[in-house]
Amino acid sequence: MRHEVTPADTAAALGSGDVPVLATPRLIAWLEAATVRAARPLIGAGSTTVGTAVRVRHLRATAVGDAVEVSAQAPADPTGRRLTFQVRAVDGSGELVATGEIERAVVDRDRFVAAASGKAPGR
Repeated sequence: MRHEVTPADTAAALGSGDVPVLATPRLIAWLEAATVRAARPLIGAGSTTVGTAVRVRHLRATAVGDAVEVSAQAPADPTGRRLTFQVRAVDGSGELVATGEIERAVVDRDRFVAAASGKAPGR
């Protein structure tokens, strides 16, 4: 997934710093979106995934106007309800911007939404 850094993506805009470069929270959101996409073929109908852990090292600043390519590598042998994805981000010059892993849990979508809204059975 390719993204171009805009002024709205900066640390200054998101409040995670005061510099006009790609904010770590935005980078993590892009990486999480890549894991959602990578998880789709691994889960059944009626299921979805939710983020449970993020371990990412943001290694390099990226200026407004620069491109960032994010990717998520699915686990080789996905078993159980936890999926751990290897994630990385590379800038337009091929330099590594971030690396790490993001864990997602497989859940029943309807049950999860009901529980989160306080409408789960027995409540």
